[in-house]
Amino acid sequence: MRFRPCIDIHNGKVKQIVGSSLRDEGALAEENFISESDASYYARMFRERSLVGGHMIILNKKGTPEYEASYGQCLGALKAYPQGLQVGGGITAENARDFIDAGASHVIVTSYVFSNGYLNMDNLEKIRDAVSPEHLVLDLSCKNCDGVLTVMTDRWQKKTELELSEELLDKLSEYCDEFLIHAVDSEGKSKGPQKEVLDILKDFSSRKVTYAGGIATYDDIRMIGELGNGRIDITIGSALDIYGGHLDMDEVICLCRN
Repeated sequence: MRFRPCIDIHNGKVKQIVGSSLRDEGALAEENFISESDASYYARMFRERSLVGGHMIILNKKGTPEYEASYGQCLGALKAYPQGLQVGGGITAENARDFIDAGASHVIVTSYVFSNGYLNMDNLEKIRDAVSPEHLVLDLSCKNCDGVLTVMTDRWQKKTELELSEELLDKLSEYCDEFLIHAVDSEGKSKGPQKEVLDILKDFSSRKVTYAGGIATYDDIRMIGELGNGRIDITIGSALDIYGGHLDMDEVICLCRN
């Protein structure tokens, strides 16, 4: 079990937000924390602790001025910690290689692959060929929609016709190196992880999986470690001390490693 750090960038600032509040219109979101430091500051912090495989997400819509500001922050962090971070947000087959060449270890993809509510196999094959599976992370972030854990796209604003399941993970495993799963209903709320999501992930072992959403206590971390027999990696945002929370990052790192 590994702790995977995160850097969320919105409107050119490192932030922690309530995931379900994100809106493209007006580039708005309910904010838990806005950092006075830039993304490269956090990248150096993670590099100093030898934390690899953290994810950096650009939360703005591609093609907007806000995206460009966040993109600049992203490039600075990659320069500060080359090969240490994965990058998501506005990734397509056309620009994925640019992020790898800039220093990202992986690109993280959701909306390009799950377009118009469905799995777009043409786009999945294109981006696989653009960067190769060993540099690709598929984000299957999900929301409970009428009792169904539904894969969400477009910065968690749009539903797809896909249900998060072990069968879906198995189907997609040949195309990627890892999966990233945000539990959107819990993201940014620090009220505990979403157990029904973890129940799907606990027995999956074909690829590395990182869970994000709601982790608020050291007992939450221990529970995930026991439930997944150490196979599920975790990330923590709003509850972490470096983002204004109460969990000491170094203690979290030690707990995950042990």
